[in-house]
Amino acid sequence: MTFTITDLSYIQPAKLKAWITKVNSSPQFLVVDVRDSDFIGGHIKGCLHIPSADIGYESTNILTRMFKHDITTVIFHCALSQQRGPSSAMKFLRYLNEVLEDATADPKEKAFVNKINVSVLRGGFVKWQELYGKDTSVTEGYEQSLWE
Repeated sequence: MTFTITDLSYIQPAKLKAWITKVNSSPQFLVVDVRDSDFIGGHIKGCLHIPSADIGYESTNILTRMFKHDITTVIFHCALSQQRGPSSAMKFLRYLNEVLEDATADPKEKAFVNKINVSVLRGGFVKWQELYGKDTSVTEGYEQSLWE
């Protein structure tokens, strides 16, 4: 299967915040922050930081972590979620497709991969910090002076 940018779904910051603050009633999810040197100044609580250039190499590690913790939703974002976030999500979708097409892949892994939802955070961390930067229940390491 060939994936295009139109195959990507987006999640609103408010929905992600609700998932983070209501862990017991939310779907199992993993936030992957693909910002590079602009990772400084704060990040979404509990995110996995993988610079965008490393996503292809790290896809196996993301999937392994998801499988180990029964996480079925992965949300990518960068600063604005206009370039690196969507591009990284596309790389990951293509990786998942390779797993599904691999005749030697473990059937349990294939079944798991088939359930994974891939999304991009609408507005990226710029929007997130505008809304929730000072909220320590959902944001870590926030440095307001860097965002003014």
